[in-house]
Formats: sequence, C-alpha cells, structure tokens
Amino acid sequence: MAVQRTAVNPVTWSVDLGFNQGELVSGHTRTLYISGQTAMSADGKPRHDGDMAAQLALSTDNLEAVLADAGMTLANLVRLNVYTTDVDLLFQHYGVLAARLGAAGVAPASTMLGVTRLAVPGQMIELEGTAVA
Repeated sequence: MAVQRTAVNPVTWSVDLGFNQGELVSGHTRTLYISGQTAMSADGKPRHDGDMAAQLALSTDNLEAVLADAGMTLANLVRLNVYTTDVDLLFQHYGVLAARLGAAGVAPASTMLGVTRLAVPGQMIELEGTAVA
C-alpha cells in the first residue's frame, strides 16, 4: 500500500506560508523521527557562527542527510519543528528552507519556536522532523 498524505486545513492561511495545519498519513510502513539538526560539520564542529542563512542551509543539508540515510527525501517529511534563537532574523532567511520544501512538493505540519539558546553555543537554528515511507 502506498503512503497517502492528506492536507488538513480547516483554515487556509497557513498554505500561503508553506505549511499545512495537519497531515493525515496512512499506508506507511516506516516512520523516522529525526533529532534536531543544526549547522554542524560531519566531524561535529559548529559552522557559520552568526550567519543565519548559512546555518539554515547547512541544517537543512544535515536534515536531508539523515533522511537519505534512511532511504527518504524531504518529500517524506510530514512534521517539521523549527527552533531559533532569533525569530525575526530567521524570517528574513526562511526562503532558504521554504524553497527546498517547495521543490520537494511538501508543506509539512510545522511549529516554529523562539528559544533563548540551543545546545551548541553559536547555533541559531535547529530543525527536528518526522518522516514516513
């Protein structure tokens, strides 16, 4: 049975912002819970201190690497939590992530939270997700 995704949007304003209010998923056989991905190099070193756009791009790359290792892509993402130390600055660069989600044809259910800090000093963005296949 193929995975079926149904957008659940009792209101539609979120669609214009690139996310659905909910995603009803059926027919899947695998679920991947993805830990928060930040702008860390493959050897665990923080990258792009103070550069939100570069941190967002690398965090998305790292999210995609976890998906790929499980045989999935952004197209499998049904939930995305976004944590940032600067919501206003993130909005200035959110197109980096939105374009990649749009290219994958997904608008996962999402939450964005402003936080005081992330686990690794200097990190400004963390992406946590759930994917199904």
